Amino acid sequence: MQHFHVLTRRGFLDRSFKIGLGVALSTLTDIPLVVKRALAEGNIGLNGKKLIFIFLRGANDGLNAVIPAQDPAYIYNRPNIGIPLDSSSYTQSGPCGFSTTGTANPTFSAADTALNLGNQFAALHPSLRFLAPVYNAGDLALIHRVAYPNQNRSHFDSQNFWESAAPNNNLVKDGIFYRAMVQSGLASSAPLTGVSIQSALPFSLRGSAAAMTNLTDPTRYNLLGVPNTTQGNYKADKAIYASDQFSFPDKLDRDLLNLQYKNMTDTLAIFAGIDFSETGNTFVDNTSGGTDGDAPYYLFPTQNQKNGGAYMNGRTNDTTKYVVDTSAYSLFLNLKAAALILNKTDAIVAGTEYGSFDLHQTQGGVVGSHAKLLKTIGWAMYALQNYFTTYGRGNNAPSSSAKVNWNDVVVVTLSEFGRTTIQNGSAGTDHAEAGVMFVAGGGVKGYNKGNPSGVFGCSPTDSFNGISNLGWAPATSASAQNGSMFGASGRYLKRAVDYRSILGKLIRDHLGATQNQLNQIIPGYAVAGERLLSGGTSSIDGVPIFGELPII
Repeated sequence: MQHFHVLTRRGFLDRSFKIGLGVALSTLTDIPLVVKRALAEGNIGLNGKKLIFIFLRGANDGLNAVIPAQDPAYIYNRPNIGIPLDSSSYTQSGPCGFSTTGTANPTFSAADTALNLGNQFAALHPSLRFLAPVYNAGDLALIHRVAYPNQNRSHFDSQNFWESAAPNNNLVKDGIFYRAMVQSGLASSAPLTGVSIQSALPFSLRGSAAAMTNLTDPTRYNLLGVPNTTQGNYKADKAIYASDQFSFPDKLDRDLLNLQYKNMTDTLAIFAGIDFSETGNTFVDNTSGGTDGDAPYYLFPTQNQKNGGAYMNGRTNDTTKYVVDTSAYSLFLNLKAAALILNKTDAIVAGTEYGSFDLHQTQGGVVGSHAKLLKTIGWAMYALQNYFTTYGRGNNAPSSSAKVNWNDVVVVTLSEFGRTTIQNGSAGTDHAEAGVMFVAGGGVKGYNKGNPSGVFGCSPTDSFNGISNLGWAPATSASAQNGSMFGASGRYLKRAVDYRSILGKLIRDHLGATQNQLNQIIPGYAVAGERLLSGGTSSIDGVPIFGELPII
């Protein structure tokens, strides 16, 4: 019996694309490590610009974070988890509201209703109230309806696709920020380029041609797990040095192994000069106390005594004065480390992760599980803005070793997909399609700083790259399952922005890659039909997208 292998046109194109992707990703990995900096284009790592990423694992519910307040289908389809709306405020243009009142939790759960975002359509979850100062400074872009073609709804796969920047392609085994560091050429000579502070090195920083750095606990152990004492570091350094003296044949990536040994010793020496301890956690703001006289607050709350005003003015653990939930202390330990590393070393990218966003049941509304998570994200953005503004290079209280300020840094959140438009039977939400990205930084063009609004993708009047027919389409009535909230498969929020267009814009126009480098870091840019740069209808699934947004 003869067997015929039938290859459809779609299958041929898919395989051809993946082969081409593999070629694109291999273009710099075959070059000897020692000459990569000389051959590298662009200014990645040379222009002083840096990036912090926070991966919100579990899939953040974008519809309850940046709320389509003027879409009648929003509240109707979320009777138990929808955020109450003040119908009189969302038609007003201007800055984001910063409420200090509300009966649910009067201090830091903020108001009982969604906060006006001033674009005459969208609102902000009240627990994100500390995004308001960042937003009103023009330093924040809230980007809605973000996803990728043929959205995968598996947590594991979709997280990998976000971190590889190669949607629906499991052949790619290295990450987007890793490729950016390799393209810089510095990964072959600098001990620190990409750094993560979490339980394990994330996919976004993994690759086979250079060594990135991961810290599991910067306050307790150094990179080898040796207690961070002078004697421990000395012994570790001697062991690494001795291991690098053996003679090996010139094969099996010995140059990479030698580089890894050198990077470890150099990294240990660099980190020994940074105070990651709780004693060194003295960074504070000067504006958060409002009318209660509690300012300043610690920027990185890592214990109850440093969590808002809970222990100020004679209070003892007043939980209504917490700025974040106590479960978030490990995140702020990691964020503080990331901020210190970018401010005090030559590292270019640093990041961490924050989990528990997979809320299939009892998600909550103004208060509850999701509200606690969002409160943490809002304070994290506010804290990073304050840290680099106050303690960065050339500012009010910089250290002598400060290398960057807020204008040099961009903070970006990632999350694998959004949540269902309709709440489920357990008062939660399930896996869906488009969600929200937060992008903050002194160079971000947000509200009244290059753009009339800091909200992108959540207005009927949005127009970018000459594409004016992709604005948010509200449902024709509260009960009608149509419009943008049901635009994908008749049940999910439909994408209008590809996440790769956001990351690509940041890597090129902030970090300093050339377009040619970006085509290799995110190979979808080299595929005209993907429409990542200028927007249009994607050749992958036929969905129109905006392309890059004017956020930098």
